[in-house]
Amino acid sequence: MISITRLLCGEAGPGDNLRYEKRDVPRPVVVWNYTRQCNLSCLHCYASADTSKSADEMDTKAGEAFIRDLAEFRVPVLLFSGGEPLLRKDLFSLAARAKELGVRPALSTNGTLITEDTARDLKRVGFAEVGISLDGIGAKNDHFRGKEGAFDSALRGIRTCVAAGLRVSLRQTITRFNYQEIPAIFQLVEDEGINRVCFYHLAYSGRGGSLLKEDISHDQTRDVVDTICERTIDLHRRGFHKEILTVSSHTDGVYLYLKLREKDPQRAEKVLELLRTNGGNNSGIKIGAVDDVGNVHPDQFWWHHTLGNVRQRKFADIWLDESEPLLKGLKNRAGLLKGRCGRCHYVDICNGNLRVRAEAVYDDVWAQDPACYLTEEEITA
Repeated sequence: MISITRLLCGEAGPGDNLRYEKRDVPRPVVVWNYTRQCNLSCLHCYASADTSKSADEMDTKAGEAFIRDLAEFRVPVLLFSGGEPLLRKDLFSLAARAKELGVRPALSTNGTLITEDTARDLKRVGFAEVGISLDGIGAKNDHFRGKEGAFDSALRGIRTCVAAGLRVSLRQTITRFNYQEIPAIFQLVEDEGINRVCFYHLAYSGRGGSLLKEDISHDQTRDVVDTICERTIDLHRRGFHKEILTVSSHTDGVYLYLKLREKDPQRAEKVLELLRTNGGNNSGIKIGAVDDVGNVHPDQFWWHHTLGNVRQRKFADIWLDESEPLLKGLKNRAGLLKGRCGRCHYVDICNGNLRVRAEAVYDDVWAQDPACYLTEEEITA
């Protein structure tokens, strides 16, 4: 994640200690896609979720053992995701257990199932954040979500959470169909009292792999990032304390640094220090994922590559086992990167960006990230 608010406005968010503070032994944020069942059918779902749950889905008892292991490993945050996690009846008991053991629970949901009772339970349990996905306004979102009325249902969920005093994070995945909706998303964030918004660059994974040709061009990406930056600064100047982030492309950090270096060299140096502390893409380092049957992955987009299973070995044992070639490479990838990523001067603040995109396009984990929009002159500047 790149915190545009922190880099451009100097305003820290609740999760910045995980991104911009040095830690001797970093523990990963864990995304638990703890069900593959979903009430929607999103075009870009990296988990390829559908209406059925997996036959071998981890039950409550297995989930409790997994959470104990995470607590022993001092994992800071457990993000309950899916599918749609609100379809499982044990969500609140498992989240409460995580909270009790010192692991901060967060939620990623499509928002359509949130009622007033649900919001009260989320607040009672102590969820750090409720992330709700929208990929445009009205019919645009409904097209992506595969269900008419999904936008209205999600908006009701957002309003219910805000009214309950929950911290709400809106998520949008950027494609050529919705990138022009970003100003409207900013307006929604302002109008509805939403605390945070994350703009995801498209990951070519799961059903998202079929949208590869629907990704925006490099020039369009630059325009999008410019728009996000301009809107973030505007909110800050007008006294709106919103946290704005981009996700799945640490190219954004390099791009911001290069722009600041021309306009505000002093600020640029502070940004460079923050980016170096963050270290760029952290798949297999500061973020990991576990799917609904207990398989461990380097991040939530790597469902096609399994490192081990938490029902057979503890998460910590799997995560620290560098005999696994992919995990070992991801933890120290600088010498493995090829193409433009291999000759880029900013590997220390980008770390080769999203490796799963490189694999999807070039069938090579260490190839250049095809979504990098920097010019040859910029990567060698």
